[in-house]
This record gives sequence, structure tokens and C-alpha cells, in this order.
Amino acid sequence: MENKTSSSNFIKHIVAEDVKTGKVSEVVTRFPPEPNGYLHIGHAKSICLNFELADEFKGKTNLRFDDTNPVKEDTEYVESIQEDVKWLGFDWDSLRFASDYFEEMYERAVLLIKKDKAYVCDLTAEQIRESRGTLTQPGQESPYRSRSVEENLDLFSRMRAGEFKDGEKVLRAKIDMASPNINLRDPVLYRIAHAHHHRTGDAWCIYPMYDYAHPLGDAIEGVTHSICTLEFEDHRPLYDWVVRECEMEATPHQYEFARLNLTNTVMSKRKLKMLVDERVVDGWDDPRMPTISGLRRKGFTAEAIRAFCREIGVARAYSTVDERMLEHFIREDLKLKAPRTMAVLQPLKVVITNYPEGQVEMLEAENNPENEEMGKRQIPFSREIYIERDDFMENPPSKYFRLFPGNEVRLKHAYFITCQEVIKDSSGEVVELRCTYDPETKSGTGFTGRKVKGTIHWVEATQALAADFRLYEPLITDEADDNGKPFLECINPNSLEVQQGFVEPNMQEAKAHDKFQFFRHGYFSVDPKHTSAEKLVFNRIVSLKSSFDAKG
Repeated sequence: MENKTSSSNFIKHIVAEDVKTGKVSEVVTRFPPEPNGYLHIGHAKSICLNFELADEFKGKTNLRFDDTNPVKEDTEYVESIQEDVKWLGFDWDSLRFASDYFEEMYERAVLLIKKDKAYVCDLTAEQIRESRGTLTQPGQESPYRSRSVEENLDLFSRMRAGEFKDGEKVLRAKIDMASPNINLRDPVLYRIAHAHHHRTGDAWCIYPMYDYAHPLGDAIEGVTHSICTLEFEDHRPLYDWVVRECEMEATPHQYEFARLNLTNTVMSKRKLKMLVDERVVDGWDDPRMPTISGLRRKGFTAEAIRAFCREIGVARAYSTVDERMLEHFIREDLKLKAPRTMAVLQPLKVVITNYPEGQVEMLEAENNPENEEMGKRQIPFSREIYIERDDFMENPPSKYFRLFPGNEVRLKHAYFITCQEVIKDSSGEVVELRCTYDPETKSGTGFTGRKVKGTIHWVEATQALAADFRLYEPLITDEADDNGKPFLECINPNSLEVQQGFVEPNMQEAKAHDKFQFFRHGYFSVDPKHTSAEKLVFNRIVSLKSSFDAKG
């Protein structure tokens, strides 16, 4: 796959210098998700960074699951993460799990105890928090900090054997309770959890903490550049302490970059899980979710997401990217790929009174005027068609160029029609238009007799296929973050609108994830979850143009 790692990437420059000076002989990176949820667009940035860096410097990338918390982890998440990484276009050199290293991690903890660098503590989690101190006040040493090496070895062995209840004891590093970095104030290395692990079953009842397991996993795998987001910067001294004091042969180095923040987008895995658990959405792959599976179901392509991740670059400073930038890249990717076709989302019936009854003619239409290689298609035309309800006004304002009584418009790929009569129901709602057509104005015949200012789209009524169109707005608006309300009270009630209309009959063979540009409406993708043999369902990926695209 072609590699286009962004030039605005300070980590790339570090790796290049390390290779040039011989500091590293082979670049080894890893993508290390915790299998406690689905990946989101922020993870896509990290995936692209790790895999493309290693690829550019002819190195290796492991996919490693940091599965150290069995209470929150599940094989469903493991499988979805693997699917997402592959869908994005990447493949790992080795599939690893932190649980592969549980025995070695345990032995390294024993080494720390023997060096008097770790001790078993009986304080509760709340007591440990209270004794940790503040940014201005040092912490208080645990009364169990002075236990002998022999007692700690015995207690730790009994912890592993399952003699104690959850929360009854922990293993803590012995570092410095007065350190200005709170992460170094005797952090917990192991806790007791009598929980079934998705890979190791019930073999263990003690599990390493992330800040202990993560650096050891990197060192065991020979990772040269451990890339993470800025919130782990204060954890780096602990990362280095674990590698050093556990006497690991390899010495990986941690580098931090600013995570991706996107307007109108929730990036908290906890909040995303809340949306799923409370059934605000219909799963992790709901098209309103910023998960990779949600974006895929909505219709985003892997190429567009990779191009977006490269363009935003890798920096140290926090910033928020406008969601329209991501939308720009899917438009750019689809404009030459997606066939153009016509769909009517809010249908209004039109009867062309002077068109022969029972006659159906086939008209020619290009599939993509920007890509002639996509060829042409035949579309039916007859006396009865559907147009968009928004394309008619009975009493229009000035400079309204679509259909109204007495006005003439062009039907895309077809003829000029003129509205002659408006049919209403008993409530006064317009239910049908009676129009006439000019047979001399057929599209493609070179007619130059007169011009009209309005062109509208349509579908032939007798062969049109019924379809649902799912239109999306942000699930959570940026303003919701500042109003102080509970998260679930900030849901946008208009985040999903379903409209029922029609598409051209040639869409009969459309399959899940097929993408199209519907004239004037935007880019749409066939929904894989709701589409059935009886009805097509389309998700709108993005509208045709935004102010961001106009600004370039």
C-alpha cells in the first residue's frame, strides 16, 4: 500500500534520526488497544501513525491487546478491533496479548519485591487515594510499606493462590511518596480480581495494572518507539522506572502526541459505551457513532479516513479539528468512485397529461460526468413520475426557479415540463401536479430553442423502488459540553431523520455498503443492517458541499 505519512509529524523525524544514527537497527511499533470497547476515529489516527511509520522505515508493527482487566473486556471487542484494523488497510506482523506475558510479569514483580522495590499493601483503594496527597502536598507512606522482603514474597504468592478477597490486598511499587509526580507515589502494580478472563479463564486471580503491564509488554516485544497520547506524558517516568527496575533487556522509549479532538464528536469510550448500554443508539456501529464500525456502516471509506489522518498530522499541541474536514475527504474519495443516480426522498406525484398513456421510453444518463469510464445507464420515463416535494411551490418567492404553476423546468436527463394544475386533498395539501411536456426538448438532442433556469430530478413512478433514507445530524453538539447537564440529557433529538421515498429501478441489485451520489442530496451508502429483500435503506454519508470545501 502506498505510504503517505504526513510531513507535519514530529515523531517521524525522531524515528528518521534514530535510524540514521544507528540508535535503532529495526523500527518496531505497536498498536495496543484495551479490548473494552470498539475503536473510534481517534484510534484511527494512532493506527495510521504506528503502522505507516513502521512501514515507511521497513520495520514491524504488532497488534497487542492490553487485556489486563477481565471485568470490562470481551472477545467481541477483540474481534471488532481486528476487523477495524484490517478494514483500514493494515496488517500486523504479530498478534499479541498482554495476557501472553502474565507469567513473566509475575516473575518481574517477584524480582521487584526481592529488590525491596515493591510491597503488599492492605489499604483499601479509597485509603490509597486519600494518602496519595495532592499536587502541593506529599503523600503519606502506607503503614505496610516496611514489610520485609520475605513477608511480601509470601503474601504475594498467597495473593496469586487466591487466599484473599477482591480489594483485600494489592502490590504497590516502592518509589517516593513525596515525588512531585503523583504517578510515582507508590502506584499499584497488581490487584486481586476473581474474574473470568476471556483468554486465561480462571488461571489467575491477580492482574497487573495497565501502567505496569504496558511498559513490560513493549519491552518484551522489543518495541523501539512506544507512541501514545499526551495524557500519558506524566506516566512516562513510571514507564521508565518499570522497564529499568524490572531489568528488561530491551529499553523502549515513550513518545506522546496530541490525540484527535473532533467537533461535535464524543471521544470518551465510557460515554460511547453508555450510549450503547442505554440504547440511545442501536449498537457500536450506529452511523451516528464516531466508532470506526459506525463510520464504515455510515459509508465512510478506509481511504478517506487514512487521508484525513495523514492531513491532520502529528503534533504535541492540543487542537480540535472541524468535523467538516473529515467530510471533505470522503467527498474527495467518492467523487470519482460513486455512480450518480436520482432519488426522491419526499415524493410528490406528477402526471404528464400529454405524454402517451402506457408508453415507457428509456433515456440515457451518464453514471458519473467526472469519470467517463463509469459509462452510462438507461432509465425509464413515462406519463407518471415522482419529483421532490421541495421542488414545487404554489406561491413561490422571486428568483425561485423550480416548479410552480405556469413555470417550465428541465427534468434531469429528460424533457422540459410545465405545471398546469395543482391537485389537493380535503385538508388542502398538494398531492399531485398535472403538467405537460415538450417532446422537442429531449435531453441529448441538442435542443436550443429556449432555456430554462431550473433543473429538477425525478424517478419514473411505475418502476421506482421504495427506499428509506436515513439522514444524520451530530448526536451530541459541542455546546452540550458546557451546559452542565448530565451527558444523556444532551442528546440531539434530531440526530436521525428517516424519510421514505423512491430510487431508480436500476438500484435493484444494490448491495450492502454500495455507495452512490444522489442528485442534489449527497452521498449515500446502502445500510447493511436494515436493508432487506423488500426495501433498500440508505444512510446519508455527507451532503454534496460544505463551506469547508468551498474554502479549500
